[in-house]
This record gives sequence, C-alpha cells and structure tokens, in this order.
Amino acid sequence: MREVLRLAVPALGVLAAEPLYLLVDTAVVGHLGATQLAGLSVGAIVLSQVGQQMAFLSFGTTARAARLHGANRRADAVAEGVQATWVAALAGLVLLTVGQLLAEPIAGLLAGSGSAADAAVGWLRIALFGAPLVLITMAGNGWMRGVQDMRRPLWFVLAGNGISAVLCPVLVHGLHWGLNGSAIANVVAQLISAALFVRALSAEGVSLKPVPAHLRAQLVYGRDLALLGLAFQASWISATAVAAHTSAAAVGAHQIVFQLWMFLAYVLDALAVAAQALVGAALGASDGERAQRVAWQVVRCGLVFGSVLSAVFAALSGVLPHVFTADPAVLTEMPKAWWFFVAVQPIGGVVFVLDGVLLGAGDAKFLRTANACAALLGFLPVVWASLALGWGLVGVWSALTVFLLFRLANNLTRLRSGRWAVLGATTEPTRRPRMTGRRAAAGAERPA
Repeated sequence: MREVLRLAVPALGVLAAEPLYLLVDTAVVGHLGATQLAGLSVGAIVLSQVGQQMAFLSFGTTARAARLHGANRRADAVAEGVQATWVAALAGLVLLTVGQLLAEPIAGLLAGSGSAADAAVGWLRIALFGAPLVLITMAGNGWMRGVQDMRRPLWFVLAGNGISAVLCPVLVHGLHWGLNGSAIANVVAQLISAALFVRALSAEGVSLKPVPAHLRAQLVYGRDLALLGLAFQASWISATAVAAHTSAAAVGAHQIVFQLWMFLAYVLDALAVAAQALVGAALGASDGERAQRVAWQVVRCGLVFGSVLSAVFAALSGVLPHVFTADPAVLTEMPKAWWFFVAVQPIGGVVFVLDGVLLGAGDAKFLRTANACAALLGFLPVVWASLALGWGLVGVWSALTVFLLFRLANNLTRLRSGRWAVLGATTEPTRRPRMTGRRAAAGAERPA
C-alpha cells in the first residue's frame, strides 16, 4: 500500500491540475452570466472529448512503458514516449485544422442557434490551438508514469496551469476580454506544460527520430482505446446537449456539477495511475501474484476514498455552488444534479481504479467492448428519453448513474476472472497458463 501511495500522491497533483483549473475557469466565467457559462460548457466538452478520444497517448503509452520498465528496459520504455509524442504532434495538427472548419456546426448541434452557440464557437476557435499541446502533454505523462517518474510531471503541469489560473481572471475581467480571455489562458497553460515535457524527453539521450513501425504499433494499440473513448464521448456530449436543449440555466448548472464530478474522477484516478504503473511493471516482470494483490488493494482504497468524498460534498451542498455562480436560475437548477453527483462517488471510486488496473494490464479490448455496451444499453437510452420526456437534469444524471453501475458490474466481473493478467514485457498474445482466482500467480492467455 505504501508503494501505491508513493505513486498516487504526485499523480493526484497531475490529474487534479487540469480539472481544478477548469473549475477556476468555470468560476471566473460564471460571473459573466448564464450565456457565457453555457458557451464555456459547450466549448469545453468538445475540447475535452478530443483529449478523451486520444487517451491512448497517455494510458496506452503508460501500459507499454510500464511493462518494459518492469523488464529492466528503460531505454525502450522511453522510446515509447518518443513515438507517442510524434503521434501527438501530428494528430494535434489534424485536429486543429478540422476543428476550425467544424467549430460552428458542432456548437450549433449541441446548443442550437442563439447566443450560447455563438459564445461557444468563439471560445472553441481559440482553444483549439492548444490541441497539439494537450496531446504532447498526454504522451509525456504516459511514458513518465510508465517508468514511475511521477514527480516531474507534477511540476510541469502545475507550472502551466498555475500561471494560467492567475492569467485567466486578468484577461476575462481585468482586460475585459470576456470568454475569449478564458480560451487564451487555456492555450498558455498548454504551451508551458508541453514545452517542459518535450525538454524532459530530449534529455533522456534516446533517439528522437520517428520510427514508422513503432508509430504503427502505437496506433494499433490505440485503436481499442480510441473506440473506448467514443463511448465516453457519446455519453458526455449527449449529456451536455440534453442539458443545453433544456435551458441556459440547466446547462450552466450541469457545467458546474459536471466539472466537479470530473475533478473528483481525476482525484480518484490517482490511485488508478499508480495501479496502472505497478500492475504493468509486475506483469512485465512476470509477477502475476503481485499484480493481483495491487489490484485488490486499490479497489478497497477506491471505495473508501469515494465514500469520504461523498460525505464531504454532501456537507458542502449549501455553500459550494455559490462559489461558481450568483445566477439565481443556475442555482435553482443545481440541486437536481448535485445529489446524484454526491451519491455516485463510492461507485466511481471503484470503477475508476479498476479502469487503471485493466489498462495497466493492456486489457484495452475488454474495456472497449464493456464500456460501449454500458453506453449503448445504459447511458444513451436514459439520457435521450429524458430529453423526450422533459426530465431535465434529473434525467441526465440518472443516465450517468446507470452508466457507472454498468461499468462497475463489468469491471468487477473481469477482475475476478483473472483473464486480464498476461505476463511478459509486451501485451502480444502468446500461449501462457491461465490465471484462475484472485491469488493465482500464473499468466493468462488473452482472449482474441
């Protein structure tokens, strides 16, 4: 457990920095009014889905680098970071170009016509310049987590987001740049962090040249994680769209509670990141028993920490919403989402750490299929029914709760099966003994 916490504490700072900055951003923009807050909500959810869709740059690189690190092949582990950074830069330029062309129709689709959509387009066009930088930072976090270097990424991310958190209110309110000032502050944060990660990679002494075969391997591994991201993308965008079509006040309230939920998800993901690095290293060193032990330790921790967070935010229900907005309509809508947000914390605590365990094992195919089923059978039917039946935020957050329950059942079943643990420095399928039960030490054959 001490080893889990040694990695989880600095990882917490890295994971919490971005959503914490978004909370600051939300609070700053929230005092401009409901229209600007709605524009930020729509723009931010689109940009966040870009990162979600490219999550393999972080999680996939961590899984591959951790196995190599566990097999005492540090140079090869760092080389995974080089290739991931090339993929990030190239993909980021494509996303920037396509995003500029599609910003207006996407905002219109999510928010309809009107001032909220116009505000979202302006914010999004500026913020998209940070897309390549966000992806480079994700790749940097990936290889550094894999080699269990958690402290430097913390300082890199804090440097960018700390400066931007100071800059945001200055640009938005001090210079009266409004919502555009928020987007510019975002890009500044991303530029600083990406530059520091590239500098750290250059100092490792490995070749920085792109290797086409390795780039293809990164993309093949990332395919399943990208499809996994689609399940989340469809869910979060649908939630924002339903809230936006309810009212500006409803989407503003959803933005605040959703950003709090994402912040706490990243807090709990600190345990998942530690589990991912430790599970990957244990499997790379062919120590299946240790991988199983770490997995069940973090499950217990996730349940305890999620329960504590639930109690804390229940106690803050009468105070915290006023920090983010003074708009009476938004404050009236907020309790419809708040109590769902409080109730799902223990469930989320277990789900998120199990995602980390399975990602550390390279079990991306299972996660892809399981989360797609959870979205298609759980989340999407409920959220779109809420739009048709006028359930508003109660329907949106009911859908999020159902989604988490589906994921909880799927992940626990997979963990108990032991089929996720494949021994060796890579995740390529080979014939190995199957694991059975929680404490089995042998490797498993990954299903096709």
